[in-house]
Amino acid sequence: MDTEERSEIAFFDVETTVPKRGERFAILEFGSILVCPKKLTELRSYTTLVQPKDLSLISSLSVRCNGIKRDDVVLAPLFSDIAETVYNILHGRIWAGHNILRFDCARIREAFAEIGRTPPEPKGAIDSLALLTQKFGRRAGDMKMATLATYFGLGKQTHRSLDDVRMNLEVLKYCATVLFLESSLPDVLVENSVSPETISSRTRLRASSSSRECNAVISSLTLRPIDENNVVQADPFNMSILRNEMASDNNLQSEDTLMEEEQNQPSNSVLSENTSDHEGFLAPELISLPNIKAILVPFYHGSEIMKLKLLHGASPLQLYCSCLKIRFGINGKFLDNRGRRRLNFVVDLYPTLCSILEACDSNAQKLSVDSGSTSEWNSILNPTKGFINYPNSRIHIPTEINGDGSRYAAEVHKRESPGGTEKLILSNPSVEELQSLLKQGSVVDAFLSLEPYDYQQKAGIRLVAKKLVIHS
Repeated sequence: MDTEERSEIAFFDVETTVPKRGERFAILEFGSILVCPKKLTELRSYTTLVQPKDLSLISSLSVRCNGIKRDDVVLAPLFSDIAETVYNILHGRIWAGHNILRFDCARIREAFAEIGRTPPEPKGAIDSLALLTQKFGRRAGDMKMATLATYFGLGKQTHRSLDDVRMNLEVLKYCATVLFLESSLPDVLVENSVSPETISSRTRLRASSSSRECNAVISSLTLRPIDENNVVQADPFNMSILRNEMASDNNLQSEDTLMEEEQNQPSNSVLSENTSDHEGFLAPELISLPNIKAILVPFYHGSEIMKLKLLHGASPLQLYCSCLKIRFGINGKFLDNRGRRRLNFVVDLYPTLCSILEACDSNAQKLSVDSGSTSEWNSILNPTKGFINYPNSRIHIPTEINGDGSRYAAEVHKRESPGGTEKLILSNPSVEELQSLLKQGSVVDAFLSLEPYDYQQKAGIRLVAKKLVIHS
């Protein structure tokens, strides 16, 4: 079927293991329903348990989160066995789910990368956590699925994929209905039934147009993608409003709402640990957008010249990004002041990583302007046309001066098999070696520092590779 004809909304959810330090998430269950965008009715469903390649990943904490034990999945298919079915369900459709932009989408990409397959691409995405946090306010508490279901009397969340996606659809219907009715009621009646925070937000919106508020909610449940120039389409099922809302909502979510709500894990478990084996590098799932900040520090001790630095809390912000697909291989068109080629390559960025880099860009640019810089700011993200392709960004290979010589300083490792151990293959790579490894279509794990610059009236942030792990 042509992806243009795939109008159904694919609500989906994955249940996973809870990884310890150095481990990855492993999918234990996938569930999805296809929903008619005009009637919001379920058309068909699919669910299956999934056997991880390493059963020891199913810890007691994993079992407490979703109830899936080793014995439950020992006879289940591997992800490679269901990959074609999952691809056919998701590819070219609008994706929907609760907190999918920060969790479920990343797990799907990782699972496909581990088996060496191209992941499915969405036509659009509806993250009900971001949507309802803005539209429904905090009247339902922490906005986790279990809390919303209790608020509307829909029963207890089971933390099983198919049950959760069906509950997700019902929660959206209930929220849309309440907001639709409220848009027609006098403010005084609504003020007696919702919290002051929701009232103030609603009153401001109503001052511009009460009917537009309701239409935005209803249309966001059944939307289509925007055009190449991000111009709003004259279509009753429009996605452009929601897409902009979710981008801004990510900056408003607190750390507890950004946690994977299905896992309901204690705050001192996985989120307090590093996903990578490199101290100080954080996976995107562990980063809270409100904790990202830019500060000015001396160029060196005692210097009056200041430079920008990005922090996450009180620590330098460094990223561990798994399963990045290379869009364009090594480019070395420009030379540094020693005549050495400046090397970089371009990778596609998944939505969670985009949100983090946009927050870094925004904070750093504001401080740059406030500190008096007149340099032109270059965004860390390269814009992309359309909605199917993710935005992209350049990753730079650093150089290191050693006496009279210099070298490319990034370590290059290789992982021979999905989930296998990594092996150091290059500590002083040449241009030719990097070109042969970092080719279009290759998949890498990248350990990145974020380095602001302001030079010759150009300013911005560079992603600099400290370590790269090539997937075989």
